[in-house]
Amino acid sequence: MVQSLERVTATPEALDLIATLTGENGSILFHQSGGCCDGSSPMCYPRGDFMIGDNDVRLGEIGGAPFFMNRAQFDYWKHTQIIVDVVSGRGGMFSLENGRGVRFLTRSRVFTDDEVSALLPV
Repeated sequence: MVQSLERVTATPEALDLIATLTGENGSILFHQSGGCCDGSSPMCYPRGDFMIGDNDVRLGEIGGAPFFMNRAQFDYWKHTQIIVDVVSGRGGMFSLENGRGVRFLTRSRVFTDDEVSALLPV
């Protein structure tokens, strides 16, 4: 039997950047706004600077930072594990990693049928 799985995870590089951003900004959060597939960029904000709406769902936590997504978008991603990574490039204009020469990047993998049955509801 498969134990419960995380809907969102992060690579060691992403966890290092999250730790840096948390050290500089205090508590942060992620919001995946838009993007339907690998290559999308989640936005990273100080917790008090982004309003989570009634239609946002909390998928989990990476590096101590909650990760949210719009419920309608989650319907497309619900069978997918989100893996937050860091790559070279420019971050989103308002995302905290902007100006560092790197950006967060969403990678993914589809859960197996056994994994889907073990997932906890959001």
